[in-house]
Amino acid sequence: MRERWLGLVLKHPWWVLLSTLLLVVLMSSGISQLYFRGDFRIFFADDNPQLLAFERMQDEFNKTDNILIGIAPAEGSVFNKEVLTLIKQMTDAAWQTPYSIRVDSITNFQHTQADEDDLLVEDLLLNTNQLDAAKIATIRHVALNEITLVNRLIAKDGQLAAINITVQLPELDKNKEVFDTYKFAEQLKADFSARYPQINFHLSGVIAMNYAFAHEAEHDAKTLIPIMFIVIVIMLAALLRSALGALATVIVIVIAITSTLGLAGWAGIFLSTATVNVPTILMTLAVADCVHVIASMQFALGRGDSKKDAISFSMQRNLGPVFITSATTAIGFLTLNFSEVPILADLGNMTAVGVMLACLFSIVTLPALLYVLPIQANKTEEQQDTVMNALASFVIHRKNALFPGMLLIMVGFASLISLNTVNDEAVKYFSTRTEFRQSIDFLDQHLAASMPIDFVINSGQSSGVNQPEFINAIDQFGQWLMQQPEVAHVNSISDTFKRLNQNMHGGDPAYYRVPTAQDEAAQYLLMYEMSLPYGLDLNNQLNVDKSATRITVALKNIGSKEITAFEQHALTYLAEHYPAYSASAASTALIFGHIGERNMASMLQTLPLALVLISLLLVFSMRSWRMGFISLLPNIAPAAIGFGIWGWYSGEVNLGLSIVASLSLGIVVDDTVHFLAKYQYARKEGQNAEQAVRYAFNTVGRALWITTAVLVIGFSVLMLSSFHLNSDMGLLTAIIIFAALVVDFLFLPAFLLKFDTKESKNYA
Repeated sequence: MRERWLGLVLKHPWWVLLSTLLLVVLMSSGISQLYFRGDFRIFFADDNPQLLAFERMQDEFNKTDNILIGIAPAEGSVFNKEVLTLIKQMTDAAWQTPYSIRVDSITNFQHTQADEDDLLVEDLLLNTNQLDAAKIATIRHVALNEITLVNRLIAKDGQLAAINITVQLPELDKNKEVFDTYKFAEQLKADFSARYPQINFHLSGVIAMNYAFAHEAEHDAKTLIPIMFIVIVIMLAALLRSALGALATVIVIVIAITSTLGLAGWAGIFLSTATVNVPTILMTLAVADCVHVIASMQFALGRGDSKKDAISFSMQRNLGPVFITSATTAIGFLTLNFSEVPILADLGNMTAVGVMLACLFSIVTLPALLYVLPIQANKTEEQQDTVMNALASFVIHRKNALFPGMLLIMVGFASLISLNTVNDEAVKYFSTRTEFRQSIDFLDQHLAASMPIDFVINSGQSSGVNQPEFINAIDQFGQWLMQQPEVAHVNSISDTFKRLNQNMHGGDPAYYRVPTAQDEAAQYLLMYEMSLPYGLDLNNQLNVDKSATRITVALKNIGSKEITAFEQHALTYLAEHYPAYSASAASTALIFGHIGERNMASMLQTLPLALVLISLLLVFSMRSWRMGFISLLPNIAPAAIGFGIWGWYSGEVNLGLSIVASLSLGIVVDDTVHFLAKYQYARKEGQNAEQAVRYAFNTVGRALWITTAVLVIGFSVLMLSSFHLNSDMGLLTAIIIFAALVVDFLFLPAFLLKFDTKESKNYA
């Protein structure tokens, strides 16, 4: 069947190429259906419990999607006429932000004071004409002593102020809405920067983060893919010593990528920060199939075979290994369907489909291309064989030292795996080179800007927030929160109640406490709410029937383990001390904190399944339980070495790295399969173990180091990404792939020489 199929391809190469073209055009037409999403919700499934809790909280209270504008004078504090005028003007202008529903700053803070029995509520700075020395001193005193402002909208040293713009997106076109909102804020920043060049402005918040996700993915698509394409073309032309061979490979790469993207479009899959890497990954993986076919053909041409016979020789030797390595790679990527992150599952599915398409084009289209292109014998083959033969001799003569030595090295690196810990911080997804990361790092030095958690506490009855015992519970919880080392700021309705109580008792500090009667608390709250201007009501803290309140806790920049532990600690405190009230927690930081932990757990659970499936496939393809068993250690060792090196190098495993073990398993199998396939072929031909090892090195060794070089450089290109999920994944995968070549060149042949001592005439 193989010979009939190959004969048909070589007899009608132009028909094969025309059929391929029609098929590719049909599949690629789906590219027009692709669209891009960059909001943070793409990281979570619709039934994610933390996302559902977050959405419920968003429905019950005001939205928390926001843009935070940090305002930092180059010198001195914000408490001078010029900067306060700027804050006032920018606060007023910020109301024009698309989809804005609220703007908060120190200038429009609703300052309260009593006039006999009346409660006066007005902006802390109502008119810039008021800004004399006395007014500035008053604003400074109020702002730096108001618990709801310090570390939220004003730094405690007064050197940084912030304007918080809350938006409510209609979510009809999330990408456009995010871009429109952010671009307005960016233009606002540019306008005021031109007017106040001595002031530094910084943008952060959920909208800024969503924009950064989209912007960095778009940037990667525009830069990494062209860089990778150029690198591969140059490497292939140099390593294959054949421009036409490189051209044939590039054609296969291009049609595999366009077909994959087209099928994704037809399937309704959108592009994201993860799936935008599919073309780059496919470039590297498609190269491996083509290089093995072309290298084997060049080997046959170099010994004098005709082009047709050389192609036949190559396909007979590589058809099985190419299919098996593609299938194992696809299995590795398909395990990403068990990921808790939908876009990682999309990455796995798209890459798996692309790998199998590349396999199809490599065994059908590539032979036809090679036949019609005027490729000639490579005159450097003899030199290349000499290098591989020398390496084979080294391994054969040093097998007794290489086997225990390599085993010791593998165990040593594997022992470092314990240094790794799962730690996911959404802010650290971005490189320090990015504007968003620089802004958030600066703001975190002065304000608690990046790690908010919202707690909702429900009294269980309408207007329950007016009950003194409920307010006391909220107040005690707030004080307990401020005692925790992770907490930088707490915004609670109890502080408003205490301030109003003090106001209504002549400003006496002794009355800065919770009202003692429910009707008194209700009256204070009603008077206050009736005095608040439009957009600055208490809907961000109280629900409609006033049965529940939201407490916003700003945390210092901590990792995923710490943030999930803090959540559990706080909820346990509430359950133990105030069991009559129900409580829940939610925020974007909390969702990301949980997803990293759960994703790593799910990936570790599926890794054994992937290993079993790949091992069974190898056993079936090689028709040998012994070869399948022998392949296990060389397939597991590279990932163990890679994660050991990572434990020594960094020790932090983020969302991107949690998939690398499963992802790389299918890739590293390629070297093992090709080496064992050639070794097994030689053994069945009657050669002993030493001769079979030498044959494997001579026939496939060059192709292995070429494909490894391309794969390592290909995944290393991802390191240029400013998005750490991509750059870290690229670096660790490159380390694992390189480790796989070392293991398959030094450990695997030594292992075979030491333990595969069966007589050649009885070999099966």
